[in-house]
Amino acid sequence: MSDEILVRQCAPTLAGLKTGNIFPCRFKSHAEQTETLKRWNCMLKNKGLRALPLKSDNERSLIYVYRPERLNEDLKNEKAAGLLAGCGYSAKTGSACVACLRSRMMHSGSFPHEVGLFIGYPPEDVIGFIENRAAKSKCVGCWKVYGDVEKAEAAFRKFKKCTGIYCRKFAEGTGIEKLAVNI
Repeated sequence: MSDEILVRQCAPTLAGLKTGNIFPCRFKSHAEQTETLKRWNCMLKNKGLRALPLKSDNERSLIYVYRPERLNEDLKNEKAAGLLAGCGYSAKTGSACVACLRSRMMHSGSFPHEVGLFIGYPPEDVIGFIENRAAKSKCVGCWKVYGDVEKAEAAFRKFKKCTGIYCRKFAEGTGIEKLAVNI
């Protein structure tokens, strides 16, 4: 598996601008998935990042790349904690919440919308998405915005610019270890 997909899908997380990213990835086998994630984690662990599969079926997996410390901080938000409690999350730590999310994704036929909290979306936008059933958003970019439009649009521009820069640097030969920052 090429590292290019990691850079293309996760540049804002690698740069420390975002808590996490989730993306689909095809693997030829379970062994390839295991080897790729092992290699990515070896490159990323000293930068405060982690990669793991949230859900896998046959040759396709949903990969979660995130900053555990930042997730812990995000989930301390009162709105985020309340939403997770309402969805059945009893855990208080980010790692325990990730384990619960993985379980929900593997055993549920639907996609749990609280996942936005795990990738750094503002809690008011995640709550608005759920309450409005994905309708009536104020604007749409990387996510549907129900709260602060200016702040979200600034984040969208920053993420797009970061992804462009990171993809260019990677194409020029800069490795993941140098692109991922330690925050």
